[in-house]
Amino acid sequence: MKKKNIVLLSALLLSATAMAQTEVTAGVTRGKDYGVTYMLPKTEIELNVQVTKHVYTPGEFSKYAERYLRINNVSSEPATYWTLDKIQTEVVGVPDKDNVYFVKMKEKTVAPLIELSKDGIVQSINMPLGSGQKNTTPAQPKPKEKSPAVNPSDFLTEEILMANSTAKMAELVAKEIYNIRESKNALLRGEADNMPKDGAQLKLMLDHLALQERAMTEMFTGKTATEEKIYTIRIVPKEMKNEVAFRFSKKLGVVANDDLAGAPVYINVTNLKSIAIPEEAPKKQVDGIAYNVPGRAQMVLNYQNEELYNAEIPVTQFGVIEYLAPVLFNKNSVIKVLFNPATGGLVKVDTEGN
Repeated sequence: MKKKNIVLLSALLLSATAMAQTEVTAGVTRGKDYGVTYMLPKTEIELNVQVTKHVYTPGEFSKYAERYLRINNVSSEPATYWTLDKIQTEVVGVPDKDNVYFVKMKEKTVAPLIELSKDGIVQSINMPLGSGQKNTTPAQPKPKEKSPAVNPSDFLTEEILMANSTAKMAELVAKEIYNIRESKNALLRGEADNMPKDGAQLKLMLDHLALQERAMTEMFTGKTATEEKIYTIRIVPKEMKNEVAFRFSKKLGVVANDDLAGAPVYINVTNLKSIAIPEEAPKKQVDGIAYNVPGRAQMVLNYQNEELYNAEIPVTQFGVIEYLAPVLFNKNSVIKVLFNPATGGLVKVDTEGN
C-alpha cells in the first residue's frame, strides 16, 4: 500500500450560521493563502510481460536416444531460447502536471480531510486511510518447485561403468531404465517380491524409482533449465495504429524497440469517443473539487499475426474534467468522496452515516 499524505484543510466549523464557501483555483497558489495543492492523474498503460529463458544441455547419450529408447528428435547441440508466456495489462495513474489545483480555505469553513498519494494525486475526501486503494505492484512469477538435482552416475552399476564404449554404456543404461519401469509396474500391481508395508512406504519407493528413471533418461534426452522474468513497460496512450510496444526475440528475449533482432509486438489504441467533447470547448471555470470523467479506448496487442490481448480500458486523456459543487463541503453533514487512483474518476460519493 502506498504511503498516503493526509492534509487537514481548516479548523472545524466555527459558526453554524456564518458559512463561507471553499475556494478552488487552477494552478499552484503561493503566499499567505492556506490550503492544499493536489493533482489529477493521467493514464499510462502498464504491460507486465512474462517470459522464460530455457537453457538446454544435451545428454551424453543423445545420439542413441532413438535407437534404445525410441525417443525421436533429440538434439545433441546445446541451445538457449526464450518463450513469451503471458502479457498482463493494467491502467495506472501518474500525476498530470497540467491539471494542478489549489484548495484555499476561508474562515468559518467546514474542514474536509483530503487524502493524497505520495505523488500528490487526490484519492479521497473524508474517507478512512487506504479506502478502496489496492496494491498495483505487478506480481512476480512464483518460482517453480525445482526437481532435486541428481547425478546419474550415482545410479550406474559396475557393469555400466566398466563398458568399453559409449554405445555399450548407452545400451546398458537403457536396459536399466526398462528394469526400473518394470519394478514400478510391479509395485503398482502389488506383484513385487518385497511389497511395502503401507502407502507411505510405497510412495517413498515409487518416488525413488522415478528419480532414478529421470536421471538416467536425461542422459539420453538432456535437460532444460528455466528462468522466468517479468519486464514492465509503460506506454502513454493516444490514438495508435500498429505502433511497436516492444520487441521479442526467441534468442534474446525482450529487446529494445529499435533492436531489429526481435519481432515487434504491435499495440493499437482506438478512442471509442464514449465522452462527448466539443471540438473547441471553452475553458471551464474552476468551481469545486475537480475530478476526471475518463473516456474509453479499445486496446489490442498483436504478435506475429496472433492477437495477444483485446479489451476496453479507461483512458483519462480521452475524457473530460468535471467538478463537485463546493456547497457539498459547506453543510453540517460530512460528505465522503472516493476517487479511482488510476483514473481520477469518482468511485463513490456518500454522506456520514449512510
